[in-house]
Amino acid sequence: MSEEKILVIEDEEDIANLVKTTLEGEGFEVTVGYSGEEGLENIHQLSPDLVVLDLGLPGMSGYQVCQKIREDVSLAHIPIIMLTAKGSTSEKVIGLSYAPDDYITKPFQEEELVARVKTHLTRTASDLSANPLTKLPGNIPLAEALKKCLSRDRLFAVLYLDLSNFKAFNDKYSYLRGDKVLRITAQIILKAVKQKGNPDDFIGHIGGDDFIVVTSPDKVDALCRGIIKDFGQEIPSLYDEEDRKRKYIITKDRLNKTTKFPLMTIAIGVVTNKSRKFASPAEISDVGAELKKYAKLKKGSGYVVDKRED
Repeated sequence: MSEEKILVIEDEEDIANLVKTTLEGEGFEVTVGYSGEEGLENIHQLSPDLVVLDLGLPGMSGYQVCQKIREDVSLAHIPIIMLTAKGSTSEKVIGLSYAPDDYITKPFQEEELVARVKTHLTRTASDLSANPLTKLPGNIPLAEALKKCLSRDRLFAVLYLDLSNFKAFNDKYSYLRGDKVLRITAQIILKAVKQKGNPDDFIGHIGGDDFIVVTSPDKVDALCRGIIKDFGQEIPSLYDEEDRKRKYIITKDRLNKTTKFPLMTIAIGVVTNKSRKFASPAEISDVGAELKKYAKLKKGSGYVVDKRED
């Protein structure tokens, strides 16, 4: 069975039920919102893999819902299929300015709906090279984002984020709880970028406990401080009460020796082109890895910004 989640935003109950039943029959997990407002509330709670959105919603229109999704950095990657009873070219031209991924005109064939949903899910996974756990873009789109930075004549900053003592946590509590740490960390980063970053900032998960944010230098301090603050508030709750109170866990290290490990912290190395030029994404990554090591030497969570000149 598929684990992919579909959000249907449709005010007509019979159509909503038809879409829900059809997609559930294909193994998808389907949630229905019966208004634009309810749909937006659901999308933040569920983080769906695809949205089927009715154009003619009462109150907030499908166009407006689509626009709000596209303006949100944490949601903009989600494919949107619009349902419309209006098959005219003019309506579709207007709709394209809101950047939906596809249109289906009502009444529709169930087979067509299923085929288009599967096509867009496959295409999105391919385009994003998404991390299956956090759904954040991976190494391929990161490389493209860094190339774009280098090709433009403007300042940029790249945040390399890494968790300290994450392996010890996994060893003590199992990978299931470790996966929860990674999902929460992703949400912390998304929240910080949404509140304190730029609308076009890039957020990636490049494997394990390594995350990336590509932003502008003026946003660095606010982003790093916000991420560190929220990480320190949320992550300790994932430890057992006894470990949380004493602020360390006891487990085996890499040499199979029983060792005390402090609670997890987050280290951030920040690369900017304010004082130096970079020739390639690989050069940026090398400097980021070096800075991240320095940040991990700090007691507790912290960040280090590269201020060296060429």
